[in-house]
Amino acid sequence: MNKYIKIVIAALLIIAGLYLMIFTRSLGWGIVVFLLAALPIFLFFKNEYILLAFWQLRKQNMQKAASYLTGITNYQSQLHKSQYGYFHYLQGLTLAQDHPTKVEPLMKKALEYGLNMKHDRAMATLNLAVGAISKGRRQEGQKLLEEAKRLDTAGMMTDQIKMMKDQLKMPTMQKHMHNPNMRQRGKF
Repeated sequence: MNKYIKIVIAALLIIAGLYLMIFTRSLGWGIVVFLLAALPIFLFFKNEYILLAFWQLRKQNMQKAASYLTGITNYQSQLHKSQYGYFHYLQGLTLAQDHPTKVEPLMKKALEYGLNMKHDRAMATLNLAVGAISKGRRQEGQKLLEEAKRLDTAGMMTDQIKMMKDQLKMPTMQKHMHNPNMRQRGKF
């Protein structure tokens, strides 16, 4: 649903509540309808699909969260500007296990649009570090890991950050792996 339709619904509910309170003298019903107008206003700033996707992510149900995100067909017309980053962030989290190559651009967009919570920014930065390390960009990955560690003030991702730092300390397989059969290739 377009975000501006929600504002129109809220305005109509406010008008109906005022009508009930003033003209029909139904003060109780007018207050109830007036308070119901808060729901579309809340959903203007916090999209229902994103709230449902967050709920499913808490339950570790990635497929259901991804299905809720597909309900957002045009994020610019359906979401408030403050939620653009979270839309891309949630898409990246749902794709992380199945399609890890698609996560990096989504997390970059999420950080570009902005994430309100520090731990969300830390998780997005950690995902970018994983992508950089997997593509062989070790220095960039190291910088991103340090930034993720700085953003993780609650200490929720210390294990993952430590694991990635340990992985950075390991030598790259391409430089140090020697196949004895490859040396013998010219002799056959």
